[in-house]
Amino acid sequence: MAQQDKFAPVCPEFVVELKSASDSIKTLQAKMLDWLRNGAQLAWLLVPKTKTAYIYRPGQPEAEVVEGFDTALPGETVLPGFRLERRELR
Repeated sequence: MAQQDKFAPVCPEFVVELKSASDSIKTLQAKMLDWLRNGAQLAWLLVPKTKTAYIYRPGQPEAEVVEGFDTALPGETVLPGFRLERRELR
């Protein structure tokens, strides 16, 4: 009964965060690492202002950094067949 007043103790396999002007990049990067520690298998942090994508995966010490929004991001094994066309974020 007590759990009805709280969020369920689950973690999504995939997380995407879009940085707004008021967000701190350091805070969002820490948040992505928290998602991975809690079980996420893929996390994207997208920064439209700098056209940068940070791709987080379990077991990797740092995020992969992809510059420019000319290429799509694949959903990898978490979202097979999915591709995010980042051109739309400009």
